[in-house]
Amino acid sequence: MGFSPYQSVPITQVELHDGVLSPRIRQALAVTIPSSLEKCRSTGRLAAFDLDWKEGKPNKPHIYWDSDVAKVLEGVAYSLALSPNAELEAEYDRIVERIASAQQPDGYLNTYFTAVEPEKRWSNLCVQHELYCAGHLMEAAVAGYEMLGKTRFLEVMRRYADYIATVFGRGQGQKRGYPGHEEIELALVRLYQATGERKYLDLAKYFVDERGQSPNYFLEVEHQNPFGDIAYFQADRPVRELQEAKGHAVRAVYLYSGMADVARLTQDEELLKACQRLFQNLTTRRMYVTGGIGSTFCWEEITQDYDLSNSSLMYAESCAAMGLVFFAHRMLNATGDGKYGDILELTLLNGVLPGISLSGDRFFYTNYLEVDDNTKTYNAGAKERQPWFECSCCPTNFCRFLPGALQYVWSTGPREARLNLPLAGTLKNHLGEFHVEGNYPYGETITVTAKTQGPVKLSLRLPAWCDNPQVKLNGIPVSTKPCQGYLTLEQTWTGNDVVEMTLPMPVKTLHANLKITNNAGRIALKRGPVVYACESIDNPDGVANLILPAHQNFTLQEAHGLPKGTPAITGTAIAESAPDPQALYFTQDLLRKQVPFTAIPYALWQNRGPAKMAVWLRTE
Repeated sequence: MGFSPYQSVPITQVELHDGVLSPRIRQALAVTIPSSLEKCRSTGRLAAFDLDWKEGKPNKPHIYWDSDVAKVLEGVAYSLALSPNAELEAEYDRIVERIASAQQPDGYLNTYFTAVEPEKRWSNLCVQHELYCAGHLMEAAVAGYEMLGKTRFLEVMRRYADYIATVFGRGQGQKRGYPGHEEIELALVRLYQATGERKYLDLAKYFVDERGQSPNYFLEVEHQNPFGDIAYFQADRPVRELQEAKGHAVRAVYLYSGMADVARLTQDEELLKACQRLFQNLTTRRMYVTGGIGSTFCWEEITQDYDLSNSSLMYAESCAAMGLVFFAHRMLNATGDGKYGDILELTLLNGVLPGISLSGDRFFYTNYLEVDDNTKTYNAGAKERQPWFECSCCPTNFCRFLPGALQYVWSTGPREARLNLPLAGTLKNHLGEFHVEGNYPYGETITVTAKTQGPVKLSLRLPAWCDNPQVKLNGIPVSTKPCQGYLTLEQTWTGNDVVEMTLPMPVKTLHANLKITNNAGRIALKRGPVVYACESIDNPDGVANLILPAHQNFTLQEAHGLPKGTPAITGTAIAESAPDPQALYFTQDLLRKQVPFTAIPYALWQNRGPAKMAVWLRTE
């Protein structure tokens, strides 16, 4: 099987000027990160590191607060690397010192268990998020080092990681535990890559390998099983034996990301096979059409095959979609297989971006695929984006995810540049310069100008959704038979060669597996990699009552009230209505009339005010 040599491209080597992702990144730098920093101040999250909370005082530290600050601080590091700001950098340094001041003499660093329950350190790994918070702090420290060259935070977190390595392991007197909420696994890998210290990779491998072993640490040592099934924590069996993606969705994809990292860096083919098996099950049986994951808001779980309802009890958390992108990206680089790029693209554009408003300061925790008068919400902000959540994992995750998304556009291998997402922009690195132009993901034509000389491979992902890709090199058509989803052009470049790629994007009607019973008799619209939805703002005759003929000549027009260049899909539908709108049941035929309909990219819904919406629509 083997492993591929591909690596992520640092975000500082990539510039974007596309019309979809780059505006979101700009808003993250200008709005999301500063506003989230202010929320961390006003809610007491930053002050928690002063360790002066006493019973009766406001803003009692919470078990996951450290992770919120860490994610925002990671985003600040990316922001400063992309757009230097002396005032923000000074604040970054002050926050790092505040965090450092909370570190205990033995290296331990957790505001809740230091200030609130110091006697319970490491006593409830299953639920209490200690190792999860440690992981996010490590990731933030690595980002500060890699982006800004700052070592203060990195040294603090190395001390913490060194201490954790003395607590956990298979040695005499050590705890054979692991995190209830995974995250530290992939964080330790990043710490290893930043420092070259093998002990951090070994600790990540320990946390992966020990999980689910017998005796089960959660069941037989801590006697914890709060959700009734230890599979909720992906701890019912060793990870190499896992057959299905299940349990808490964010925990799951964070674990799988760590597994993929450890597999690649230790050349563990058995572990990679487990990742491939879990990815296949998740994305072909348990994933929404948008790339969202998590079937039920009850415990935020991935449940079973084809359990994919559209509203009320569904989950599809923004953080879970980000986690699936993390997983797909790692699998793409580990294997070189473009099918992982297809899921990365789908989830980024349709599963992640709906979770944040175009303004950058309002958020969905869950991402419903249907909202109407009967939609019940079991969490704040499922029908209308909110400025913040008490459990603020999603807003703070966007702080780091959006600027960090630049790393997904390109990958590199030995003398090879791989264009994973053909968004308009530029790659500048040791391979030379590559300029990408076009209006992707809305436009069909992408032009890549190779400003490089010499024998360099340029590989282009030909997405699975495209039935007839066409590629020309300096005006001459080339064969588009891909290898693992990529077309590789291998030649000696002259410094101004032009590659033109056309990815035809007819509107397609999607049907769901009949086991997804709530989508029986319904279709969804997709154009290229973008999933569409009907919103009541564009469809005054209603959304839930629309019947959409699948076979018609769909047309495109510019969407009203959305960013310039956003294409809406238009066509003809049938709107049903009742003869007596007040009657609960009746025998008369429904009234029908032909009406125009408009669908917009699902990621942009509810940016023009509260509205009803549906991705899956009835058809004839």
